[in-house]
Amino acid sequence: MPELPEVESVRRQLDPGLSGRTVTDAWYDPIPAMPRQFLDVERVVDRKIHSVGRRGKFLISPLDEGLEVVMHLGMTGSFSFETNDPYVPYVRARLWLDDDRVLAFRDVRRFGRMAVVDAGRYEAIPTLAMLGPEPLSDDFDPDEFARVLARTKSPIKPYLLSQRPVAGVGNIYADEALWLARIHPTSRRVGRVRAHALHAAIRTVLEDSIDREGTTFRDYVMVNGDSGRNADFLIAYGQVGRPCPRCTTSLRKIVLGGRGTTYCPRCQRA
Repeated sequence: MPELPEVESVRRQLDPGLSGRTVTDAWYDPIPAMPRQFLDVERVVDRKIHSVGRRGKFLISPLDEGLEVVMHLGMTGSFSFETNDPYVPYVRARLWLDDDRVLAFRDVRRFGRMAVVDAGRYEAIPTLAMLGPEPLSDDFDPDEFARVLARTKSPIKPYLLSQRPVAGVGNIYADEALWLARIHPTSRRVGRVRAHALHAAIRTVLEDSIDREGTTFRDYVMVNGDSGRNADFLIAYGQVGRPCPRCTTSLRKIVLGGRGTTYCPRCQRA
């Protein structure tokens, strides 16, 4: 699933193409299962899109009259500007714009979503409503992060993936940050010093990946169709069996909270 660097890279390409544009029509896949994924999309029609922002892994666009479009890529979602070709496979939604372009949302596995809601009212999107602070903002304070980690008894990696202590960190960047901070993914006690190290590591791995426009393995592409370039720079995620760059110990893999997790058994102690 695309994480913060991938969503931010998409946002940076969508924003200049959508900002200031008015939506003239909207469509979403009418099959019975889809309305839950495309909530009140018709409310976007005849309203101007002011910008494209991001909160965690969600894209959020303010509209006229106190509304917002909330978009999530799911596991396989992607956006592109294209002509209205009814035979393009896996397109689940389209927004027609006042400059004669069409924004298409393509999603093979159907986990993505698009919703029009009253600004800041995310009751229908509970994952968005409970997000922790943005990791690259001043709200992500290292001392508060340490206090938040001290209050939980959960293993550190699943807790990061819950999005409560910090927004936007998923499986890839949790593995990378925990390796960089030398913290075992099953650790239940992360003291202040290690919490500060993890805080810095999260920012480093996210900023580096944003600079490389995200990590592509298979599905993730940006609006222009390009892939992210970060996969070749991963140290922990997906690198099981390879030598740790710090100590040369073979990296190991466990399943934690239902997610594959790679770590160094020597550098990352519980």
